[in-house]
Amino acid sequence: MTGDESKTLALIAHDGKKADMIAFALAYKPVLERYEMVATNTTGKLLRDKANLNIQLMLSGPKGGDAQISAMVAEGRIEAVFFFVDPLEKQPHDPDIQGLLRICNVYDVPLATNAATASYIISEKKL
Repeated sequence: MTGDESKTLALIAHDGKKADMIAFALAYKPVLERYEMVATNTTGKLLRDKANLNIQLMLSGPKGGDAQISAMVAEGRIEAVFFFVDPLEKQPHDPDIQGLLRICNVYDVPLATNAATASYIISEKKL
């Protein structure tokens, strides 16, 4: 990794968007590999298996993984959050999801909630 060694990317995807996250990770693997990465548990395991990425696993989203990543954002340890949200499915842990989105906005951290925005951020910012 080059640049600020403390910076990390967070990767999260609702069940209905995990295939999009894997496709994104495969398309941008050379860029992603330059960073430390964290992911909620199920998403992270899929990214390890399908994209062969080295990712630190947090708890699953419903069990506190979103909150763990929110804390990392608040501590200034996250460079960007790629959280592929499924807007058509109700999530039982919606308060944690909304908390993460709020924290990203409070701390002015780039936040992509879909593959198109993530692709734009990763290509335009030159992460």
